Amino acid sequence: MGNREDLLAGARRCLEEKGYLRTTVRDIAAASKVSMAAIGYHFGSREALLNLALFAAMDEWAAGSGRLAGQGATTAERYADTWDRKIRDFGEMRWLWMASVEAFVHAQSAPELLATLAENQRQARRMVAAQLRGVPEDAVTQEDVRALGSVHIALLSGVMVQALTDPEQAPTGRELAQGLRAMAELLES
Repeated sequence: MGNREDLLAGARRCLEEKGYLRTTVRDIAAASKVSMAAIGYHFGSREALLNLALFAAMDEWAAGSGRLAGQGATTAERYADTWDRKIRDFGEMRWLWMASVEAFVHAQSAPELLATLAENQRQARRMVAAQLRGVPEDAVTQEDVRALGSVHIALLSGVMVQALTDPEQAPTGRELAQGLRAMAELLES
């Protein structure tokens, strides 16, 4: 590997060990065994390097997210099992989810990062709506993107925060499915 690749690998290790906000240029240089000046040369800034490392980790996670597909005889059982798998994943990949929350907080004062996160969220809405409908992304209606995709992303974010904050009291997949049914009943009344 060259310095650029070493720096990306070092930044990833720092994200895993220290998180997004506490990682310094010195930490990355030490983890990658590359000079601090090389960060500026190859990436322009610590933030740009951390963003690339975080987005690469998120892409890697997304590429393997098929493992989270639930099992069950009914749609409700599969949905609940999928959520149970996601909730377990929040604990197993805690560093990734914490780093993403820290990046979100930082993005509030970093317009380029905020724009990238917003675009990623728009893409995620379409992807999630397609997965829920069981259709290709290009077959998803804009209504499903805005309604189904947005609601599911909101649910995902909220459950993630609950699972990271208080894992023992985080809702189960079954409870989430029950809650959605109860909410639908309230909206219909």
